[in-house]
Amino acid sequence: MSSIVERGESPFIAGFQLQDVTLPNGVTLRVAMGGQGAPLLLLHGHPQNHLTWRKVAPRLAEKYRVILPDLRGYGDSDKPASDERHRPYSKRVMADDISLLISALGYDKVAFVGHDRGGRVGHRLARDHADQLNCCVFIDIAPTATMYALTDKAFATRYFWWFFLIQPAPLPETLIANNTAFFLRKHLDGQLKTPDATPEAIFNDYLRCYQQPEMIHAVCEDYRAAATVDLEDDAADSRRIACPLLLLWGAKGTVGELYDVVDTWRDKAQQVSGEALPCGHSPQEERPEMFLDRLSAFLAAQRLTESL
Repeated sequence: MSSIVERGESPFIAGFQLQDVTLPNGVTLRVAMGGQGAPLLLLHGHPQNHLTWRKVAPRLAEKYRVILPDLRGYGDSDKPASDERHRPYSKRVMADDISLLISALGYDKVAFVGHDRGGRVGHRLARDHADQLNCCVFIDIAPTATMYALTDKAFATRYFWWFFLIQPAPLPETLIANNTAFFLRKHLDGQLKTPDATPEAIFNDYLRCYQQPEMIHAVCEDYRAAATVDLEDDAADSRRIACPLLLLWGAKGTVGELYDVVDTWRDKAQQVSGEALPCGHSPQEERPEMFLDRLSAFLAAQRLTESL
C-alpha cells in the first residue's frame, strides 16, 4: 500500500504542492506537483534536488500534470541504508521507486525527463518498466557503461567525482563532510557554464540537503553502484528503449565536448534524436527558454493524453 501526506505549497516553485509519498516498498519520496493534464515526470540529478526544474516547471504546468520527485538518497526523500554491493542505490532499485510512484499517483503512463543521475535512472526505468513510459528525454548524459569504457585523462580530470565518490567508505564521506559547502560550490561552478544559474537561495537549499551525512553517504552509494552493480545489470540486458528518446545536452559541457551524444545512444534506443544547447551541464537552469522550446515541441509530437 502507498500513502500520501500533504506538505504544503512549495516555497520555490509557484503553484506546486509538496507531498511525501510512501511507496509499497516502504520508501518515502518527496514530490512537488502542479498543473493539470497528461502526466510529465521530471527527475533531477546530482548534486541537485527537484528545485533544478524551478525555472521550467510552472510553464510546463500550464499544459501538463508536472511531477517532480526527489530521488531516494537526495533532497527530502528517504535515504535508506545500503549494503556491501550497493544494491539499494542501483539504478534498477531507484527506477523501481519511480515505477511505484507512477502507480501510487494513479497513472498508467507518463512522459519522462531525466537530468544527469535522473537520466540514468530513466535508462533503467525504460528497460524494466517500458509499459509505463510514453517517451523519454535524457539531459546531458551518455550511457554509463560507454563513459566508463571510453575513460581517458580528459574525462577522468573533468569528471573526477566519478572516481572519487566510488572510493570505499568512509573516505569520500569524511572529506566532503569536512567542507560540504566548498565541495558543492566547486561542483556546481565546474558543471554549469552560465553565471548566476544557481541563485544563492537555491544553492542554500541544495546545501541544506547535501550537508546531511545520510545524503553524502547516499550520493557515494549511488556512484559506487554505477561503477559496479549497475554495469553488471547493463551488461546482462540487451533490451533497447522502445519509446521515442530525445537527447539534450550542453555544448559547453564535458559530455558534449567529449562524445557524439546521439551516436552513443543508437544501440540503446530504437528511436533517438538530439540537439546540443549553448550551455553547460544543466540546460533547464542555464537556458530555460531554449530548453522549454525543444522539450515542448518533442512532447507535442507525442500527442500525450491523461492516463489515469
